[in-house]
Amino acid sequence: MVSFFISVLALILGFLLYGRFVERVFGPDPARPTPAVTKADGIDFIALPSWKVFMIQFLNIAGTGPIFGAIMGAKFGPAAYLWIVFGCIFGGAVHDFLSGMLSLRNDGAGLPELIGKYLGKGARTVMLCFSILLLVLVGAVFVYSPAVILKDLAGNGTNVAFMVWAGVIFVYYIVATMLPIDKIIGRIYPFFAVALIFMAVALLVGLVVKMPQIPEFWDGLQNRTQTWGGQGQPIWPYMFVTIACGAISGFHATQSPLMARCLKNEKLGRPVFYGSMITEGLVALIWAAVSSYFFFGGGAAEVGGTFADAAPTVVTKVSRSWLGIAGSILALIGVVAAPITSGDTALRSARLIIADFLHFDQKPVGKRLAISIPLFLVAALMLWFNIANEDGFNVIWRYFGWANQTLAVFTLWALTVFLALERKGAYCLMTLLPACIMTAVSVTYISIAQIGFNLPMGWNRWIGAAVIVLSAVLFFCWKGRQTRKQK
Repeated sequence: MVSFFISVLALILGFLLYGRFVERVFGPDPARPTPAVTKADGIDFIALPSWKVFMIQFLNIAGTGPIFGAIMGAKFGPAAYLWIVFGCIFGGAVHDFLSGMLSLRNDGAGLPELIGKYLGKGARTVMLCFSILLLVLVGAVFVYSPAVILKDLAGNGTNVAFMVWAGVIFVYYIVATMLPIDKIIGRIYPFFAVALIFMAVALLVGLVVKMPQIPEFWDGLQNRTQTWGGQGQPIWPYMFVTIACGAISGFHATQSPLMARCLKNEKLGRPVFYGSMITEGLVALIWAAVSSYFFFGGGAAEVGGTFADAAPTVVTKVSRSWLGIAGSILALIGVVAAPITSGDTALRSARLIIADFLHFDQKPVGKRLAISIPLFLVAALMLWFNIANEDGFNVIWRYFGWANQTLAVFTLWALTVFLALERKGAYCLMTLLPACIMTAVSVTYISIAQIGFNLPMGWNRWIGAAVIVLSAVLFFCWKGRQTRKQK
């Protein structure tokens, strides 16, 4: 447990120290009017209280990532802690903060517009298609896991119950996506966020009381997936894709503009964007520690589980065993709400991205419907594929995982170019290093994974190293040309 407590402390210090440094580099202007004021429309541009904006942002970006991703990532061993800590502080939180602040400075612009501004029109077109595909994928896959948990909570594990819950969630998506952001999202999200935070705190208390013997840093950072069956997967790049939302996730950059349209002051950017990512990292750390006990410390036997249990099953069994009936219900509400609320805001983001591209005013209901109906139909087809195919969810989830981290690659390179063009070249390393690493993660994964080119797994380190070096060299060549042009 010592490694866990060190990791928690590191995340908190990361917010207090590095978060303040990143904020100073960007330079928020508290006197500058925000889009929530200058473009107020009563639908998407609405000034909300800062505490509510934080809660919504936290719930938007959480999804199942800091829970299910951390559970699956814990199988790799204590290396998961390091990825959550360093990935969150130096990658994910910087990624979320700068993308949110750039949207704030550009009238609440969506991610494709920001990518196009700094990486060119071609990249903008690619990101328009890519981000919409990812957001619809999120809308589909984030129906599945909460529907599984809800049917188990209701005491009816049949496929019919699953279909009913999936239908209910999907109907909610339609309503929440269409209505003004303060009508449903602004009212119920804070409660769901409290439930999610309660779950994390309750599990943290359980860990402190039990103080289980789990793998520590000094026990070795070797890959532990081989210890519980099968040949396992290499830490590079699989762990970096498995634990996404708890460390860094491209999906977050599609959500930050939603709250950039609701912030009343630029000084709120660090607690909202950087702070919500650190909070998500803390949730991921707690679930990683709980899961480490489950898989390696005897926890599975204690709660009546097995090493082969899927992430939703681990959540249900641990919550019921540790928190009792009332506590487990509140905790599971948080776990269920996280993916549902990420799913509906994903579809809302997709609507806004398309509206920005087509210059469709979203105040008229008819224009909202014109964009939303095709999105809902595509999401419904993907959901049906999940249900109709035995391995459908796993297939879509693998593509989602890769697409998610690839989206982060585009965002990080756009942020790096922004820093370079703003004559903050000395600070380019702040985003350049994460950009190179995540480019290597994305390329290596699609190269060796079965859903990609299926190259020999032993090539993973060589591919990763080559991509890091090549991407850094290409950036410095571009930067050199920009310097010569400015002269």
